[in-house]
Amino acid sequence: MAKTQGQKDRRAALIRATQQAVIEHGADVKLTEIAKQAGLTSGAVLYHYPDVQTLILEANRAGTERFYDERMRAIAAIEDPAEKLVSTIRSGLPSDNDDDAVRLFCELGGAARRHPVYGALLTSLYDRQVAMYQVILETGAAKGAFVLRQDSLTVGRNLVALEDAYGYRMMAGHPTIDHEVACELLLDYARLATGNPLITKAQPDDEGTPSDD
Repeated sequence: MAKTQGQKDRRAALIRATQQAVIEHGADVKLTEIAKQAGLTSGAVLYHYPDVQTLILEANRAGTERFYDERMRAIAAIEDPAEKLVSTIRSGLPSDNDDDAVRLFCELGGAARRHPVYGALLTSLYDRQVAMYQVILETGAAKGAFVLRQDSLTVGRNLVALEDAYGYRMMAGHPTIDHEVACELLLDYARLATGNPLITKAQPDDEGTPSDD
């Protein structure tokens, strides 16, 4: 058991090293560069993974876990459609312009023409996120919380595209777009698309202090 856990820990550390190596050297990163980042020999890296591309794909899957699986788990217990939509939008953007998972996606996206498998994985993630939004939107409409201005597929596609666009602007160091600004820009579109003000328990409509009565 200890050996198995040790192997898992080493593979996890290698994934993190690969993410950093791709961010620093691009999607055409060499095995020696990954090994150096991990503090290992090239042979030790190949003991765990057969080639560089397989390792990069595994690193990409770690990002997919964050932007799909973790988001699904986070909203599973939320009943209110508006709160669920707001939570999903907030979790789909980079935390800041040094967000390693998003920097990795940017590198892989730029290499998609040379490595079609990267493009296929990013397309799959996009489609899964769209479907995630569709469920939220259609459930909210069925409950009477949303009045969709367009079909759920169109709204979902636009929401994910806006996440990607503003995420890229953050990664590029836009001086006036940070996480909160990008969130509000997405929420503005979502309000128009759903006919809901998207005011949640965490966003009281009245900014004044509660009375003592």
